Amino acid sequence: MTENTPTSGTTTSGYSAFIPEIWSQKLNNMLSKECVMLQCVNRNYEGEIKNQGDTVKIITPAAVSISSLGTGNITYSELEPTSTDLVIDQKKFFAFKINDVAQVQANTDIMVAHLENAKNAIEEVQDAYLLGMHSNVPAANTVGSDSAAVELSKTTIYEQFVKLALCLKNSNAVSAAKRPWVVINPTIESYLLQSTEFIGAHNVADETLREGAIGRIAGMDVLVSTNLTDVDGKYYVLAGTNDAITFASQLAKIESLRDKDSFSDLIRGLYLYGAKTVQPNALAKLVVKKPTA
Repeated sequence: MTENTPTSGTTTSGYSAFIPEIWSQKLNNMLSKECVMLQCVNRNYEGEIKNQGDTVKIITPAAVSISSLGTGNITYSELEPTSTDLVIDQKKFFAFKINDVAQVQANTDIMVAHLENAKNAIEEVQDAYLLGMHSNVPAANTVGSDSAAVELSKTTIYEQFVKLALCLKNSNAVSAAKRPWVVINPTIESYLLQSTEFIGAHNVADETLREGAIGRIAGMDVLVSTNLTDVDGKYYVLAGTNDAITFASQLAKIESLRDKDSFSDLIRGLYLYGAKTVQPNALAKLVVKKPTA
């Protein structure tokens, strides 16, 4: 590791160039690009979030009815849009200490490395939180159940995923402009890759897959997340369109402090987020039995 030599009593390491605004902008950009579940939600109502507990107001248009034109007068129905609140109630932070010796010895890439680690940690809790939205899936859009979870294999996986896609189509969630997605974990991926019906990403022609998608099955883009973990011996495979869940987040604050008890700098950041299932019928789930071996 190359050692940076201090000049005029100042440290010229990667940490000496710490500027909160730059760190905040870089980390926000990194978070918006690669997180699996952020590709499966919409951020239409994000607005400005500064504090935990901030609320984003969501207005849902009312349905418009169609009538036959007869000989009488046209009657007008009074539309009443519904309102719901997206509460930013998830509050996470990271905090670490860098001593002066490490600052002197650090190369200029050390800031980026710590940003990457912070991003990965945030994505893990964020992905798990959004995957937990499976609890909002209506019964009509659920394949399998807690008491009768589906057992997958390379020969049955396509049939089960067709059922999953059919749920979304029957609830009018899918259209030419609203391509569905499905999130699986590496265990389910191992079955999928052995299925003859699976279309790998390298064979998907004339269409752009989501970043990180491994391909398509039953018309759904397939993404893989290690944060889809078992719950009481079951996996809840979530599918849907981006209309289903709205998400809002903000890296509210990132700052550095001098530690009064040691020769160190303290760096900490506060990340706020929240999500709301605004269209439950645009979600579907497959309850999968966890393999015993």
